[in-house]
Amino acid sequence: MLDVIGLGVTDSAQLSLASEQAIKHCDLIIGSERQLKVVESLLIEQQKIYLPPLSQLLSLLTDNSSKAIVVLASGDPLHYGIGRWLGKNIDNALLKFHPAVSSMQAVCHLLGYSMQDVEVVSLHGRPFHKIRSVLKANKPLLVLTDKNSQPIALAQACFDAGFLDSTITVLEEIGYPEQKVSTFTVEQLLDKDAKNIHFEALHVTMIEPLGDGSLLPEFPGFEDTLFITDGEKGRGLITKREVRLAILSLLQPQHSDVIWDVGAGCGSIAIELAYWQKNANIFAIEHHSERLACLSQNQEKFGVVENLTIINGRAPKALTELPAANKVFIGGSDGELPTILKIVWQQLPKNGVLVASAVTENTKHLLQKFAEMLHDASETAVEVETLQLAISKGKTLAGQLLFKPNYPVTLYKLIKVDTTKHDPNYR
Repeated sequence: MLDVIGLGVTDSAQLSLASEQAIKHCDLIIGSERQLKVVESLLIEQQKIYLPPLSQLLSLLTDNSSKAIVVLASGDPLHYGIGRWLGKNIDNALLKFHPAVSSMQAVCHLLGYSMQDVEVVSLHGRPFHKIRSVLKANKPLLVLTDKNSQPIALAQACFDAGFLDSTITVLEEIGYPEQKVSTFTVEQLLDKDAKNIHFEALHVTMIEPLGDGSLLPEFPGFEDTLFITDGEKGRGLITKREVRLAILSLLQPQHSDVIWDVGAGCGSIAIELAYWQKNANIFAIEHHSERLACLSQNQEKFGVVENLTIINGRAPKALTELPAANKVFIGGSDGELPTILKIVWQQLPKNGVLVASAVTENTKHLLQKFAEMLHDASETAVEVETLQLAISKGKTLAGQLLFKPNYPVTLYKLIKVDTTKHDPNYR
């Protein structure tokens, strides 16, 4: 049995009777130097090991699986703690969790925030640019930080996003006698003298994003001009907003989806998929160097640095090394559409979704032919949805309004139907 015990956010452990008994009777206890010191009065003959890197922890636990083991955590092990990692790598039947008050709870109570009104993001050991995807106007943001996400860096992120009036509260040594709470404006932290302010390593930061904001959209359908493209601003190789919204709606990205964006161009589809569904894994496949550069810049600009993977390669070959997808969008194929369609459809699971766009009559013909082939194949059941979007945008000419049409775009959505659920003999 492996007990995972939260200690709370004070200099003395906040232990339940069950937690205390687990520590007293364990054979091996694992934690940081600070955590082990907190429970040292309960330690007699237990073997003590400092928490190793996660890459080594699993081997350590496996080698000692016959022993009663305790792993110490700071507060709630299952809220941005080690518990989630353990749950993914060890049989849950062998785990027992003991929560205590977390630093997030303590901060909210200190500052008078309801936890359901606060967004929590961990930048600890994660790319700093992730913060760009979670800074929202008037939405309190609690940040778990590391050496790369100190208060001055967070103030700069607020400034860059147009939240110039934000307040940033730094809470150091929470629950300890040395506890300190300091509130700054963005301007104060970006002042040259702020570089002399020392913050304890053990701290978290609360941001109240205030100001006009200039970067971060609050709803699907980014303006085309927000994207970095390989052409005239807003006219480079991206799927335009009105069509993009329809594609997002057809794909319906969900938790744990694996989605391929084939022929991603400068990335407007992949970026919005990753931005709005943070628990999906998005793979953007592109091989043109200029578009790849724009895609990479857009990934950083919008902070989708954890759940968007850029693949420098050309379909269909680049698809063979990817994790299997349950949803795929094909926006570009470089003349390889029939082969790509075949490969994508073969790897889709039951109820998998394929969405493809077409502007030319030849591409429309290939998509229609593929849909008809699937429909006629006795071993395959397919549900087909098609729509054509003809967008005209208003312009002025000689002071008069006129509408300039864009090329119509045809969208195909193909669903690999689970035939067992349509079989009257299915139980």
